[in-house]
Amino acid sequence: MQNKIVAIIGAGVMGCATALDVAWHGHNVILKDISTDVLNIAENRIRQEYRSACIFRREYREISIDDIINRIRIQSDYDGIQEADIVIENIIEDVESKILEYGRLKELCKHALYALNTSCLPITKLASYLPNPSKVIGVHFMNPVPLKETVEVIKGYHTSAETENDMVEFLVHMKKRPIVIQDFPGFVSNRLSHLFMNEAAFAVQDGVATPTQVDEIMCGGFNHKMGPLRTADLIGLDTVANSLDVLYRCYQDSKFRCCPLLRKMVDAGKLGVKSGEGFFKY
Repeated sequence: MQNKIVAIIGAGVMGCATALDVAWHGHNVILKDISTDVLNIAENRIRQEYRSACIFRREYREISIDDIINRIRIQSDYDGIQEADIVIENIIEDVESKILEYGRLKELCKHALYALNTSCLPITKLASYLPNPSKVIGVHFMNPVPLKETVEVIKGYHTSAETENDMVEFLVHMKKRPIVIQDFPGFVSNRLSHLFMNEAAFAVQDGVATPTQVDEIMCGGFNHKMGPLRTADLIGLDTVANSLDVLYRCYQDSKFRCCPLLRKMVDAGKLGVKSGEGFFKY
């Protein structure tokens, strides 16, 4: 596959990990964010992700981190983004924020393929704010991106067969295993995983078990590599709560009601790994 220019919008944990993996596979990356604080630590995050990837994937050591960094432009503006072949949108899970960003992007990237790395928001709805919905597809990378082969690919109502094929080819080149599904809020992964994490939080709230006990039961009894509460901490408890709210609004189903303990922890600033404490301390 010919090397591509990939613009990644959003330089948080997922954005940096995705930038690393895309650049490792030889593509040139523009990593953009509006936050100076986020951009200031982006390169360090990428280097940390690289060190972790090297521990579990020996082939990652074949390309030096300096060579990878040289393929990534970290910036706050839109310089060069009009040249992108693929735009991976990875910003906060908020419809209004995404609409504002799409309004800026559609003036610059009219012919790019748009890959929306959203957790729960319907791809068809988001695609309606972009210049050509047939060139929009959901691409839900799993965390940590360099180590997870499976990618949930979501076809919107207007996603063309050409867009689907192009994205699958791109992901296969990245040694991923794309699974193409239909569009519905939460798709498969988050529709199930967020119920799982939420119910685990209820078990702690109700005094049934401690966070350690909950995760030990699920890991030891069901061979999960990571328990639901440690997973929630890794994602960010604020992100989990927000996604549950999106699912609740979309389905109007009480099963997606966010656990009050989860909401309380977010209000207290206990967001998980990124704040140093959630259900566990880091």
